[in-house]
Amino acid sequence: MYEKNITKLGEHKSEFKTDKMKVPVVFHVSEKLMPNETTMEQLESVASNGCVFQHIAAMADVHSKPGRKNATGTTVTSEKYILPQVNDSDPACGMRLVRLDLDETNITPEEIDKIFRTATKTVPTKKYMGTVLPFRIIVDICRLGIQPLIDYLGIKTKNEAINSIDRGNFFATPPSRRDVMRFLPPLFLFFAQFRAGIIGAAGNHFLDLMKVTDIVDPEVAAKLNLRKGQYILMVHCGSGILGQYTMYMFTAKKREHKSTAVLMNVGRFFWRTPYKKVIKAIAQKIKDSDFGKKEPLITFDGEGEDGRLYMQARQACSNFAHANRATITHNFIKTAESVLGRPIEADLLYDMPHILVSQEEHYDKKLWVHRNGTSRAYGPSRMSDHPVFKETGEPAFIPTSMSTEAYLCVGQDGNVSSFYSCNHGAGKSAKTTESVVPQNKAELDKKLAARGVRLYNGRSSQIIEQDASHYKRAEDVIESVVENDIVKPVAKMQPISVIMY
Repeated sequence: MYEKNITKLGEHKSEFKTDKMKVPVVFHVSEKLMPNETTMEQLESVASNGCVFQHIAAMADVHSKPGRKNATGTTVTSEKYILPQVNDSDPACGMRLVRLDLDETNITPEEIDKIFRTATKTVPTKKYMGTVLPFRIIVDICRLGIQPLIDYLGIKTKNEAINSIDRGNFFATPPSRRDVMRFLPPLFLFFAQFRAGIIGAAGNHFLDLMKVTDIVDPEVAAKLNLRKGQYILMVHCGSGILGQYTMYMFTAKKREHKSTAVLMNVGRFFWRTPYKKVIKAIAQKIKDSDFGKKEPLITFDGEGEDGRLYMQARQACSNFAHANRATITHNFIKTAESVLGRPIEADLLYDMPHILVSQEEHYDKKLWVHRNGTSRAYGPSRMSDHPVFKETGEPAFIPTSMSTEAYLCVGQDGNVSSFYSCNHGAGKSAKTTESVVPQNKAELDKKLAARGVRLYNGRSSQIIEQDASHYKRAEDVIESVVENDIVKPVAKMQPISVIMY
């Protein structure tokens, strides 16, 4: 249907624009990775809004998700406005890579199996209560970032703050404790006390133990302290209840559960905040949009009261998302040390969100950048304040499926048309990509075992949808990002053990 509206710009780049669209969509993908018609309709709808700047960047993993206004795998920018509907409702959902001093010489497959069996209890996927933290620590995490959690839990992971986006705190100027409870309902903060350290049951959130199987760029790999045969921990999760409930106040999205709606209303009813008038106006915008069904997009003024309140709430929840991944890492390492009876050295390579709203300079303009299922991938020149990344570029992770290789890459200085963004994975394929397609959990386990991969937990009825046959091929995805100067591959990693719901 949309073929006539697509202009080829290169082997791995094309432009899509209909008469309805105010700006085009630039696809940074080859023709065989183009999305389905439903995704094209979503992109056309978002690009038809006059508040979108220049073009929408769509990456190799671009795809639609039920109940969302915008496709995952996109970067949308605006000069003046924050656009809450174009991002998913989980602030700073993202991934981290953690280097371990483990390889085949000092840990056995039997020991790995025992660690992961134990870790399904200490690193839960779906649980009402995770690692319990005092209320004051939750508030301090929201305003100060990762450091209060490091101090309270005694986290030993090296480089936990410096090797995180914005040094582990999304606030340039930290707010006071009182301010935090002015832009976040205290009831939501109360819930957060019991919810740290949980992977979550959303989609393909996971904890993977991976083995570095190939070094693609030895010089950069050495600077990042990576070597062939090394075991690496990858964690993918978000901000949990705190982020989800908070973003429901700002995003035109129907409540997914009745209990959510009830707790949302209770939290707001007892919330003493000077921003009542602003919150009421935002609620009215959401109501007028019929929870996002109507056009145009809801907008917040980036310099106005609604935009400032939104960003403060979002940054606080983003700090909690980082803390959640740090807690999961800490709990997993403690579990592994307990099983092995010896210490393990863990060193954070990078923690990077792929659900991100930030103000950045692109095309000589200061823009509000909305990354929805895309990671920031700055080249070396934009990472001049980091002791290592100023030489390598910003790390970006591209996992594929639970049984196929993942890539560690670094950003490039020529990555202009994507607003210095990289896809956060291979993405679901419109058609199956392998001949063996498991129909149940037993068939999935058999297929994984044949590849030397073991799945732990895996209780979801939809777990078979995470099989490699439903994902795009890694080679095709990497080919696209390399040809478009988006990132440079550094190392290839193979999953060994996976915890996923």
